[in-house]
Amino acid sequence: MTDDKEARAGKAQSAPSASPADGAAVADEPKKPWFKRLSLTTWIFIALALGVAAGLALQGTPEIADTYIKPLGTIFLNLIKMIVVPLVLFSIIAGVVSLEDVKKVGAIGGKTIVFYLTTTAFAVTLGLIFANVMNVGAGYILPAEDLVYEAKEAPSFIDTIVNIFPSNFVQPMADATMLQVIVIALVFGFGIIAAGKKAAIVVEFTNAMSDVCIKVMHGIIMIAPFGVFGLITPVIANNGPEVLAPLLWLVVVAYVAMICQIALVYSGIVKLFARMSPLKFLKNQAPAMGFAFASASSVGVLPLNLECAKKMGASDEVASFVLPLGATINMDGTAIYQGVCAIFIAQVFGIDLTIGQQFTIVLTAVLASIGTAGVPGSGMIMLAMVLQSVGLPVEGVALVAGVDRILDMMRTVVNITGDAAVVQSVDAIQKRSYARKEQKLAA
Repeated sequence: MTDDKEARAGKAQSAPSASPADGAAVADEPKKPWFKRLSLTTWIFIALALGVAAGLALQGTPEIADTYIKPLGTIFLNLIKMIVVPLVLFSIIAGVVSLEDVKKVGAIGGKTIVFYLTTTAFAVTLGLIFANVMNVGAGYILPAEDLVYEAKEAPSFIDTIVNIFPSNFVQPMADATMLQVIVIALVFGFGIIAAGKKAAIVVEFTNAMSDVCIKVMHGIIMIAPFGVFGLITPVIANNGPEVLAPLLWLVVVAYVAMICQIALVYSGIVKLFARMSPLKFLKNQAPAMGFAFASASSVGVLPLNLECAKKMGASDEVASFVLPLGATINMDGTAIYQGVCAIFIAQVFGIDLTIGQQFTIVLTAVLASIGTAGVPGSGMIMLAMVLQSVGLPVEGVALVAGVDRILDMMRTVVNITGDAAVVQSVDAIQKRSYARKEQKLAA
């Protein structure tokens, strides 16, 4: 028997050298068609470029883009919205349960809130600095017919706090009210921890559902390039250079401030707290940034942002807690937008804002960003709130309405990149804390 095995092994080992044709086939086997060798990131940016080109080509007939191309983006966003609620619910419950201690949840939550509030304060301050230095409202001629904007009442601080807590389990799921979904997940997560071994079957079910949601998410993300193409083409077709021309300097100033937020603040905290190369961070974050630019939806990018965070080494327990929270309350790009637009509107109307008023804008924008929903266009409601806080005419929101979508695209990139930077930072701090505790126990 041993001789037979050795003989068969010898034949198996000599087979490749005896047959050159077979050897060539084996050598050729790893080669894939060029389009399969491209990464998802590359495909997303190719889709962006093609969408811009198609949008420019269809500027004369934007209805074609709206009728035949936009549905691709709508279907993709619908699929994303379908999976976001169960993904957030089960991911946060699983994350809380995996911590096995309410104190750990508090520690991670406390660090996360501090990071989010600090980065948002930096964001709106950067926006105000660049808006003042670059004289964002210079040379703009105020057309009276543009001043048509019906301000919507922003919720008060007390209403915002009250509305965080849902009155029933089902409605927040149906309405995708993310802050309420997060509260439900936290409450049930704490309940499972309190129940102990009796809740073992619930823990298994939650972990299984979290894995199922992640698999569904992966499948949806694979068609992201088609969604990106369908989202960006009608935007370009409907908002060409004619719309941007009068407000081009506003867009430039806002984009410069937002890019600086990414390059300075986020790269800084990733380097300082996560001890990660900023270039590595931005490279791994690129797929989520590309999709954020096209979709202008922080909540919609959440599944892809979760995947990018985990690829960079963030633990499930931190990523599944910090990112959904950030998609709901951390709106740094929106804060920059509010700062830049407030100065722009003040300059256009010939109003000089004092240092005190600008400090009020910082405080109001930080608080307003917490109440801003992670969906396209919601920043305009919060801008009205910021304007009211310093006595600026709310009608000025109409001045930026024409380019709001263009600004929304970049501020969403900032929003989700800030969430990702905080995830890496909090995760690294927690891992170092665990390592120190283990060293003390070992000693």
